[in-house]
Amino acid sequence: MTEHRPIDPALPVRVPLVTQPMGIWASLQASRRNVLSIIPDIATRQPMVSGKTGKRWHMVMDPGALRRMLLEKLDNYPKSVVTKNLLKPAIGESLFIAEGAHWRWQRRAAAPVFSQRNVMNLAPVMSGAAERSVARIAQAGPRAVDFLAEMVTTTFDVISDVTFSGDEGFDRDAVHGAIDAYIAEAGKISLFDILGFPDWVPRPGRILSAGGVAEMKKVADSAIEARARRGHDGVPDLLDLLLAGEDPETKRTMNTAELRDNLLTFIVAGHETTALTLAWSLYLLAFDQDIQSAARDEVLSVVGKGGIATGADVAKLPLVRRVIDEALRLYPPAGMISRTAQEADELCGREIRPGDTVIVPIYALHRHHLLWDAPDAFRPDRWDKTRPDRYAYLPFGDGPRICIGMSFAIQEAVIILASLLANHRFDAIPGRSPEPVMILTLRPEGGVWLEAKPL
Repeated sequence: MTEHRPIDPALPVRVPLVTQPMGIWASLQASRRNVLSIIPDIATRQPMVSGKTGKRWHMVMDPGALRRMLLEKLDNYPKSVVTKNLLKPAIGESLFIAEGAHWRWQRRAAAPVFSQRNVMNLAPVMSGAAERSVARIAQAGPRAVDFLAEMVTTTFDVISDVTFSGDEGFDRDAVHGAIDAYIAEAGKISLFDILGFPDWVPRPGRILSAGGVAEMKKVADSAIEARARRGHDGVPDLLDLLLAGEDPETKRTMNTAELRDNLLTFIVAGHETTALTLAWSLYLLAFDQDIQSAARDEVLSVVGKGGIATGADVAKLPLVRRVIDEALRLYPPAGMISRTAQEADELCGREIRPGDTVIVPIYALHRHHLLWDAPDAFRPDRWDKTRPDRYAYLPFGDGPRICIGMSFAIQEAVIILASLLANHRFDAIPGRSPEPVMILTLRPEGGVWLEAKPL
């Protein structure tokens, strides 16, 4: 039996963390329901927690130790076998999974794609998607809307436009469906993964979605090859930029399979995570009407009532940005990441052996009592003062492997959230609070149901 710290209704929803140790079977059962539920509450009060559940593991919450893992000793802590087993069938050896030299050349080739100039050039696509979202919400009328579903639609609108703009033969709905089906299956932690079985051992359930992934890859390959043949007019999109990209050191360029795996990575990572950030932001603004009003006042002073935010407006909306930063702190899309130590090391004065699983419970790090004041409270104003240690806040990771699309995601989230605030007021539906559940990402289980009232 496990015990949990009681929930305070005056605070936004959170994951009840365990206060008693869990055995391997209880951990497996809990992780299949919600990966974050295996985090011990003590992880929000100690720099490091270690244990053994089948194999040795360590949870690290100390910023200095995290800097060592993610920056100074990066190659000693590659992504864990579990992570690779979950994602490799869908996104291959792309930037998200590749290690060492294979990762480095791809990163060098792709880095210019996400330059500030290129990201700003894509802002009109984000504004267009925001405008269509505002129209859909208005059309729904005075009734509850699931803003998780609405934000997933909106951000997929953005990512498909900036990935395959103008490619009418690209079946967006089919790709979206295949991605969602794969994530739903791949996210179910498999006992085989936890025990470290190799890739070739079949995973029940994951096989069911393999056909959709194969079809999705075929569709993407066709679109990439057609674009390479005929080119594309207008503002370069992500596919154009990747086709033109090369490693400045080796002059190597990506072949069709490498382009496809990275584009699918950007589609998977670039739409769901931003959708989650927006859905949680809207939940928090409905939870605290005073902050919602202040954020709306800021937006109206910049874009006006009924307006749609642009890329140029983003820098003028610091409170909207702080709301997003705070949503990412309270509900980081990647609430937990794991690494596998390759060599002996020491973290927080504790021995790390080769093969140990080293977990970064970002959810616990962001709510750590030694690092944050009132860690479970929604306080966007905390970002108006002293910034925390950079390794205390890791919604996009850090070090050389920091998320390549971070500036793209922040710009997109600010444009969409500001546009929604310029057009609607959001109210919570009594008795319909979301539940934070992480399978592959930290989702609001049951959706984010709000009533949107026109201004």
